[in-house]
Amino acid sequence: MNETFTTTEDVPENELRAPARPLPFLFVVLHNDNPPLGGARYSLVGIDEITIGRGATRAASRVDEGGARRLVLRLPSSTVSRAHARLVRRKDEWLLEDLDSKNGCCVNGERVTRAPIRDGDFIEIGSVVLRYRAALPAPPGADDDVDSALRPPEASGLASLVPAVAAGLGTLVRIARLPISTLLLGETGTGKEVLARGIHALSGRPGPWVAVHCGGLTSSLVESQLFGHVKGAFTGAHRDEPGYIRSADGGTLFLDEIGDLPLPAQATLLRALQEREVVPVGGTRPTLVDVRVLAATHKSLDLLCLQGEFRSDLLARLAGYKHMLPPLRERIEDLGILIGDLLRHTNVPGAREARLSVTAGRRLLSHAWSLNIRELKQVLTVGVGLAERGVVELSHLPEGVVKAPAKLGPEKDVPSSTEELRAQLVSLLQTHRGNVTAVSRILGKSRIHIHRWMEKCGVDPNDYRG
Repeated sequence: MNETFTTTEDVPENELRAPARPLPFLFVVLHNDNPPLGGARYSLVGIDEITIGRGATRAASRVDEGGARRLVLRLPSSTVSRAHARLVRRKDEWLLEDLDSKNGCCVNGERVTRAPIRDGDFIEIGSVVLRYRAALPAPPGADDDVDSALRPPEASGLASLVPAVAAGLGTLVRIARLPISTLLLGETGTGKEVLARGIHALSGRPGPWVAVHCGGLTSSLVESQLFGHVKGAFTGAHRDEPGYIRSADGGTLFLDEIGDLPLPAQATLLRALQEREVVPVGGTRPTLVDVRVLAATHKSLDLLCLQGEFRSDLLARLAGYKHMLPPLRERIEDLGILIGDLLRHTNVPGAREARLSVTAGRRLLSHAWSLNIRELKQVLTVGVGLAERGVVELSHLPEGVVKAPAKLGPEKDVPSSTEELRAQLVSLLQTHRGNVTAVSRILGKSRIHIHRWMEKCGVDPNDYRG
């Protein structure tokens, strides 16, 4: 465990947090007729008009004409006309115009020939889905005309089109190459283990990857499971076993769901991390180990520490650097690159050639994804497995997705009064001890939306924690 506990002080501050500013973007979210193509992101800074039409490949260019700046976007799809549509900026608003295209345009699933475009609107150009975002926080350099999807990630799980998410993943790439213990936080199914494997791949460590599900460790066997044992140490110990920690020597030890680790086991693990050596059960001599520690949890470890259910000294050892994975509903612009990646890596026959019907694509974009990327993987597996002639229709999706309440497009204003909303927020925050993630799940809104509501109502979640 040599130098495993270096802190983020070893990373230059400008590499950890670059100042962000809100910028407008147009995303290519999903190619229904070619899902493996993934998505793309284009900055709209300084753009006055966008013209969209068919091209041999997906490409974008900027053209200056008479003082006006135009973005020319080409989409490789037979459902897109050569001159399909255009978006014209009027002060701070955009207007979509259909240019007499063959397959038309839709905004949030409704056919239009001319319509204003709001923040969060989904725009269908034939079978290709775009999304307009008026002001996303973005670090410096995100306002250039780059197809971000064409930059292959350095390891699996490290790709995102959302500027803030991509910036965080970029910092994680830097962290991956340093001997820093890292804590991955996020809801169930957000891809924490995939990201941890990516960190191990980038670390350059020659040793193996060893994953431990902490919920499966028991107090009575934890020392044997973690440290190993010698032959004859106890009944049933018929041979020497190295245990998880020694098995990871020279490599990476991934502690999944660390929040589920029993308290007695936490003390045992802390001792090993502090001493950087282990003594197998029944042994007499300590063995030095060199292990990079990664941990992950969907729980709030800070809250568990306050409740006496998690050791603060162990948390300090594990959290040399913290990275929060956002839920899928807060990065829906990434749906296309996630679908493309999942289809390329599944073993289901025909997955790489699979297509989505427009109605199926709409449903995937409007679904709440309470189980995040894990749920998306299951839905795609079922859909592709049932697809006829390679096209996933709405009827091929699981019943839970088809019948779940769904709304395509931006969130509407709060229907209740501010007083009623404040009372609802206070009640939920009291019940869940200030856990904003729990409140967002119950109300079916993103964390960003809940924070916006709390600011509007003058509610501070910190008042209900601890």
